[in-house]
Amino acid sequence: MRVAVGSDHAGFPLKEAVRAELVRLGHEVTDAGTGSATESVDYPDFAIPVAERVARGEADLGVVVCATGIGVSIAANKVDGARASVVTSDETARLTRTDNDSNVLALGAKTAPSTEDALRWLRVWLQTPFAGGRHERRVQKIRDYEAKHIRP
Repeated sequence: MRVAVGSDHAGFPLKEAVRAELVRLGHEVTDAGTGSATESVDYPDFAIPVAERVARGEADLGVVVCATGIGVSIAANKVDGARASVVTSDETARLTRTDNDSNVLALGAKTAPSTEDALRWLRVWLQTPFAGGRHERRVQKIRDYEAKHIRP
């Protein structure tokens, strides 16, 4: 699977762990940056390109990281076709895939209890398929809104 990753400076160490885990699992990884934890940068500059790669089909999924996961999820969700979700547990990792068909995972470097927890959430998210069924109708309503109000 092709996975795009990106983070701001606060999320950099966790993004590096995510990238390494994705490679270990055999995924093809594209890194949208940042490349350092020491230089202050703005999370939209990295979350939006990840979401764009997913929306254009250049990546199957995306992972974005900032201090809380909230900022990167807000930025990624501005991209037509991106469905970014902040994950904070095994259960939210599973449900965001089964129920919402999320295609961008947002993690919080300062809010995850540990790197190991965040990597476990990543694995759960990657391994969980979309359930479809009644959930397809709900996701389709999002797509319909995008088609009517966002796409030119």
